[in-house]
Amino acid sequence: MVESVKWVDVVLKGVPYEVNDGFMRTLFDVHDVDYILHGDDPCLLPDGTDAYAACKKAGRFKMIKRTEGVSTTDLVGRMLMCTTRPSRQPTGPTAQHRAFSRRNGQSHEDLCVDLTPALAAEATAANTAVSHFCPTSRRIRQFSSGRTPPQGARVVYLDGAFDMFHPGHVEALKQARTYGDFLLVGIHTDEAVAARRGPHHPILSLHERSLSVLACKYVDEVIIGAPSAVTADILTTFNIGVVVHGTVHEPGSESRVASRAACEEDPYHLAREAGIFVEMPSPRPLTTADIVGRILGNRTRYEERQKKKGKAEREYLGNQKVYVAEA
Repeated sequence: MVESVKWVDVVLKGVPYEVNDGFMRTLFDVHDVDYILHGDDPCLLPDGTDAYAACKKAGRFKMIKRTEGVSTTDLVGRMLMCTTRPSRQPTGPTAQHRAFSRRNGQSHEDLCVDLTPALAAEATAANTAVSHFCPTSRRIRQFSSGRTPPQGARVVYLDGAFDMFHPGHVEALKQARTYGDFLLVGIHTDEAVAARRGPHHPILSLHERSLSVLACKYVDEVIIGAPSAVTADILTTFNIGVVVHGTVHEPGSESRVASRAACEEDPYHLAREAGIFVEMPSPRPLTTADIVGRILGNRTRYEERQKKKGKAEREYLGNQKVYVAEA
């Protein structure tokens, strides 16, 4: 995943968590590193000491602004809300459930709440069920490549949800890029994804998903909020030469599509009729559901982690966070 990010040049694997004197000298002397960077949130060792104390003492540390509203703790919280048993509690919704439904625009009957009481309270307190990411025009410009298709280039179009951007997505985008000269990716709206996959999806908001895809070095441009069906206008406006679609799909997506087949057309029927549709063998079977399954499979451990991490994160945001200017 890190190797696919367009700002990354070299990845060192298996490095220590603490930047101690020995590892710091290796970075400086072997890898010609000038500065060691970390976000503006604390990074502490189990004994409470700063993991970057050595490089700060050496004057070789730089602090960078942490992206607002996105953290591992927050994303794990969202995934823990993606449970499989709809609630039908005869006693009616609790205050926590009502608060959650108000934030998500859902009725109590649609909620999946087979959480432990402790986690439900923690998720509600931390408000982890919804995205707090604040997209700005500056942020979109930072991620955008600004590239346009050169004259005569073959434009490849691949669309989807791209939720919880993962190696399966990366390898599909890398393969799709081989079908032409310029890769254009359509990111479906939150509403369209929820209609296919059900409540609590997508886990990441439209803008979070769009920036994740834009950060991939194989992608040239994205359509933020692309239609679920490939339209004639899309094909003409972007001069698309080939439309590709993978063979691996999220669980539930295909059954939902099949159940509506009587009243909906094939979203790729215009591309098929034009002879520009290609079904691309997906290079990896990994799905977003697999990622969520890993979290839910270790639920007890993650619930305990959320209690500790969530409290520390709220304290940081409320009491310790300082302004850091962006470069």
